[in-house]
Amino acid sequence: MSSLLETQREFARLIMQPMTSREGIPSRSRAAAEKFIKPNDRLTSLERLEIYNRSYWFRILDCLAEDFPGVRAIMGVKRFRRMSEAYLAECPSRSFTLRNLGSRLGEWLRANPKWLGRESQLVLEMVTLEWAHIEAFDGSQQAPLTPEELSRAGAELRLQLQPYIQLLALHYPVDDLVIAVRDGKRTSKMVAEMLGAPAADIYVAVHRFDYSVHYRRLEPEAYRLLSALRDGAVLMDAIEAAFAGSTMTEEQQAQSAQEWFGLWQSMGWFSSIPANADAAFAGDPHRAADSAAKEVRERLE
Repeated sequence: MSSLLETQREFARLIMQPMTSREGIPSRSRAAAEKFIKPNDRLTSLERLEIYNRSYWFRILDCLAEDFPGVRAIMGVKRFRRMSEAYLAECPSRSFTLRNLGSRLGEWLRANPKWLGRESQLVLEMVTLEWAHIEAFDGSQQAPLTPEELSRAGAELRLQLQPYIQLLALHYPVDDLVIAVRDGKRTSKMVAEMLGAPAADIYVAVHRFDYSVHYRRLEPEAYRLLSALRDGAVLMDAIEAAFAGSTMTEEQQAQSAQEWFGLWQSMGWFSSIPANADAAFAGDPHRAADSAAKEVRERLE
């Protein structure tokens, strides 16, 4: 006799299997269904099992559509549905939470480019943005850096970004597109215009504020600065890398760095501070960034 655990696993396998193109449970599951479910005067064992299979299958299809409305808008409803069925057949849910359902979608689409069509780059960037949205929504958060801690920072400080912040380098304004989709606007014209326009460098920080996810456009220098900090660079080196090759004047560099750090700190983007942080900048929470920018100028002179 099978154990309860074996029975549960077999039943889960049956209800989680992909449905056929006719949206029915495969007939080969008849014998297995008869092991678990008794027929009644209206439904066979297979038909009763199919009720559970349909409920599960349609639920995960709906979840994928809810998580990637921008991809659905670009592909169209029918192609997105067929793509979703193919993806879920090869990449079924392996987690206790449906949050992770689309975690492999970008990788899978690259391996199965037939689903991308002529909008390939646009679709892949939208997948990247929408998965970053999910990561930012429920990513972990550490205690934010306080103004007092930042005011004691020096150029050798290693600032850490909050884990939920996602930094994206894009070529299409997919942030504008997905906002329009979520607002219920017709986006076919936007998609056509994006595909017809030359690609441009666009930098976006996907972050969480007041329990909502937001997209913030970044200057190229700001993106490089945040990326360097995320990768572990000290403040001085991160600012120097950010402004390398920049057309900003030295005065603009110092002013921009100060403004950015003030804004990012106010939104709680930074976390933790080393115990040996330089205490030379007590008082003004923006002086650390300003000083580091000045040191960059001095090093370049």
